Amino acid sequence: MGFKCGIVGLPNVGKSTTFNALSKGSAESSNFPFCTIDPNVGIATVNDERLYKLVEMVNPKKITPAVVEFVDIAGLVKGASSGAGLGNKFLSHIRDVQVIVHVVRCFENEDIVHQDGSVDPKRDIETIDVELMLADLQTIENRMNRSSKLAKSGDKHYKEEIEILSKFKEQLENGEPIRKKDNYNKEEKWLINELRLLSAKPVIYVANVSENEIEGNKHSDIVKEIAKEEDAPVIVLSSKIEEEISKLESENEKKEFMEMLGLKESGLDKLIKTGYSMLGLITFFTAGEKEVRGWTIKKGTTAKEAAGVIHSDIERGFIRAEIISYEDYIASGGEKEAKEKGLMRLEGKDYIMQDGDVVYFRFNV
Repeated sequence: MGFKCGIVGLPNVGKSTTFNALSKGSAESSNFPFCTIDPNVGIATVNDERLYKLVEMVNPKKITPAVVEFVDIAGLVKGASSGAGLGNKFLSHIRDVQVIVHVVRCFENEDIVHQDGSVDPKRDIETIDVELMLADLQTIENRMNRSSKLAKSGDKHYKEEIEILSKFKEQLENGEPIRKKDNYNKEEKWLINELRLLSAKPVIYVANVSENEIEGNKHSDIVKEIAKEEDAPVIVLSSKIEEEISKLESENEKKEFMEMLGLKESGLDKLIKTGYSMLGLITFFTAGEKEVRGWTIKKGTTAKEAAGVIHSDIERGFIRAEIISYEDYIASGGEKEAKEKGLMRLEGKDYIMQDGDVVYFRFNV
């Protein structure tokens, strides 16, 4: 499953540089707007220490970490919702992501032009929000026109839908993104998902600072204030430093470099942890001589559904799940020892998977 993040921001905020750092991608990075036209897609591995401890015990032929997909969406500009800067095309790419990673420029650099002539995080965040809301208004108005025609048949469902859409429309016209409310009922949530409203998507703010201000500055403080009002997470990082970290080959080199800078973890690791928490994601593991692998699922996923993440045949022919908690697996010294101590559990299809479960699925097709 994993999750897909869409990296958005105005032109020249360090968005593509951030993408390259996070996914070791090769997105073109230049000092002019619309450097990124089609979205670049990159895969980043989830740095989970538990996976590597399992690897030490099992010594498999193959290691496959869980992954995160990053989509580098072209720089949006004022008027994007009405087509400015190929905005409609860019906005359409956001519909397919689960989380918006909004990169905000918080660094001063005369050599890198800002489209509005100055660094102003509040203005820049508002510009992006307005474009997302205007795009949503178009989507809602189109749906209202459709529902109004269908409601003439007397179908109660469409009349109720128009009422909900009218509430959304009023909220957006008042300058409030859909994500800022969290008390939507079941029908409202269904419609938000059905329409894939852009301003409903959860946002992680990334305050991109210069290399010598990694602890933050007056601009990143403004981003933090805005994020606090929205109850949204914010990560302060330097995309240039993150790019340097991503180019180092070994984990030891990365660790030494970060220690030298006083960093406990990379921006990528912070971002992944934040995204997992926001979306309610957990990881389970499969561990055998052929492969040790991490798998991403939502909290509340059943054993049978988790089996389907690996392969549909395993879900279809599910018999049972043989589960050892990660803690028991490590403390016992491996699968065999955990079994001998009676720490392996046999669970049925309705068992709710827990973070860190090490599982072997029995199935018959």
